[in-house]
Formats: sequence, structure tokens, C-alpha cells
Amino acid sequence: MLPRAILFDLDDTLITEGDRLLALQDVAGEFAAELGPHAADHVAGALDEALQAFWSDPERARAARLSLGGSSIAEVRLAVISAAFEKWGVPSLAVRFCQRFAAVRAERHGFFPGALETLGALRAEGVCLALVTNGAADMQRAKIERYQLSGLFDHIQIEGEYGFGKPDRRAYDHALSSLGVRPQEAWMVGDNLEWEVVAPQRLGIYAVWHDPFGRGLPAASDARPDRIIRHLLELLKRTAPA
Repeated sequence: MLPRAILFDLDDTLITEGDRLLALQDVAGEFAAELGPHAADHVAGALDEALQAFWSDPERARAARLSLGGSSIAEVRLAVISAAFEKWGVPSLAVRFCQRFAAVRAERHGFFPGALETLGALRAEGVCLALVTNGAADMQRAKIERYQLSGLFDHIQIEGEYGFGKPDRRAYDHALSSLGVRPQEAWMVGDNLEWEVVAPQRLGIYAVWHDPFGRGLPAASDARPDRIIRHLLELLKRTAPA
């Protein structure tokens, strides 16, 4: 049974840069000869953990994605990677590694399989759709224009344009109000367990966690999604919420 409305996240939900760990492993493999005694897989895993630790801090992450501290996302990424390479005694590799990593992710940027088909099918079924994305206004608006998403949604909400974003309650309340629906009539679909599962569930929104790379719930997580999907087309299955 489909709801009256669905709120979608953007990054790592509808569009992707590919699996970050796999990209790090590929780039580390290219630099293997320059990493000295440090195995490429170890370097990739440690960098992935360092980046995850940075983005897991809510205030630090918000400041970075909105450039509130004067540093862009690219500059923050370089700082995290540089700190790791400094510790490993190969600081000169940091800039080139970071540039190559950014290039690889850019090459892999695009829609998840089935994303456009899913949105089109939901619209055909009469489901109201909202895009609720965190991030700077110019960066997120550029993605929306690049992928021609405006015509697919009844409401588009960017953190940098509205002054609030997930997991702030106002982000969900405003999106629901714009669509004219109650929390119990809506689903939230996204990859972030705090933003798209825990926070919306507190408001009575049915939370669908998108786990495209099949990582599964982290062992330490208390989040319990109402539903877990690996492919967006699964949203169209006629399965009633548990």
C-alpha cells in the first residue's frame, strides 16, 4: 500500500558517487607503490573510518556542508586525508590522493538504478513527492538542475535555502505542510539512519532506510527502520507497512 506522500533524500538515495570505501580502495591501489609499508586496503579502510568519524559529528558536518567555518567540503576532505597521511609519514601524497579520489567519485556520479522509474511510477500513482536535502544551496540546486529533478517533485527543500535541515523537526514539518499531509500519511526514504529513520519516526513518519550497498545496520546502532530496501524499485511492491 502506497502512502499519500513520500519525502526523499537526495545524496546516496536518488543519486550516488558510488561506494566510498570501494573508491578509496581503488585509489589506494593506484598509489600502492608509494604507500611504503602501508597496505592499500589498510589505508582505504582507515581513511573511510576517518571520513565517517568526521561526518558523524552533527555540528561539525553541518558547518562543513554549509561552509559555515569558511572551509568547503573539498577542503574538509583534504584536511582529514592529510592528517592520516601525515601520521603515516607520507604527507606529500595527500593532495594527489585527494584529487584522484574526488575524480573517481565524480566519474561514478549518477542516478541509482531504478531511481527515475520509481519516481515516475509513484507520480503516476498519485503519490505526492518532496525532495528534502541537506547541504549548501548552490551545490544542491546545481545537482537538481543537472539531473532535471524539479519537474518530478511537488516540493523541493534545500537546507541552505530554508535555513534548517534534517534532523531538525522543522525540516519534516515544513515538507509535510507543503504537501498537505499528516505524518501518518507519509514515508521518509533515505540512507542516513538519524536523518531519515530516527528523527522522522519520532514524528510518526514511516521510515524506509535505503541500504544500496548492502552494508546492513551498524552493530552499535539503535535505529530500527520500518523497512529496509536495497533498490528503489522495491518501494513499488504492494506490501503493507508492518
